[in-house]
Amino acid sequence: MAAVSLLLIALAACASAPPRNPLAQWHGSPNYNPRRAQLIVLHHTDMDSAQGALQALSTPAPGRQVSSHYLIGADGHLYQLVADQDRAWHAGIGRWGELDDLNSASIGIELDNDGSAPFAEAQIQTLLRLLQDLTTRLNIAPQALVAHGDIAPTRKNDPSALFPWKRLADAGYGLWPRADAAAPPAGFDPWAAMRLIGYDLRDPAAARRAFQRRFRGRESEDWLPGDDAVLYDLQRQLMAMPAPAP
Repeated sequence: MAAVSLLLIALAACASAPPRNPLAQWHGSPNYNPRRAQLIVLHHTDMDSAQGALQALSTPAPGRQVSSHYLIGADGHLYQLVADQDRAWHAGIGRWGELDDLNSASIGIELDNDGSAPFAEAQIQTLLRLLQDLTTRLNIAPQALVAHGDIAPTRKNDPSALFPWKRLADAGYGLWPRADAAAPPAGFDPWAAMRLIGYDLRDPAAARRAFQRRFRGRESEDWLPGDDAVLYDLQRQLMAMPAPAP
């Protein structure tokens, strides 16, 4: 009986051990950190129902396999499709700051919304609870919350300009310009501020359109009055934040 118990303990230990390359001799080092998400990406499903989105996000399709970690229905129901530590296929090709493998570095949250309707109150309430959980449990910086359209401005526009980013910022998640934002000084460079926020500037018009959608709630490719003050305030907020933990 004792031998059986020891065997079960050994098997349990093997089951919980991390995968190791059989080609190499294991010589474990304590000098590492687990891979972890650094960013939360919000999407809208652009579909008619949460059930339709669930099917699309969990069904293999040739040439188009997509998933997300979470889906929030318009009624506030929360579904999890992929474990937090696993890589969901939601971000695609994109970039935010120095991050370019965004599927590996982010948590994806889909919102049941067709892209033309306001976002439901029950849905936002659930999203706020989920953001509190994720930022606390996974140690993701509360301001590290972006739109799919932010990270892939040439391809995506979700969530739409109707999404209530200020509501989230008032609760402590994401960035939003302050009401008492100061005017920028002479020589202020809005493009440098865009780069600091995280935008990929290889297509300036697309980046500017994503900025307008996210921070101004409108679809435009032009600089508009007040944009420089918004960018200057966002830049000041970011520069005042402590450096992220390694």
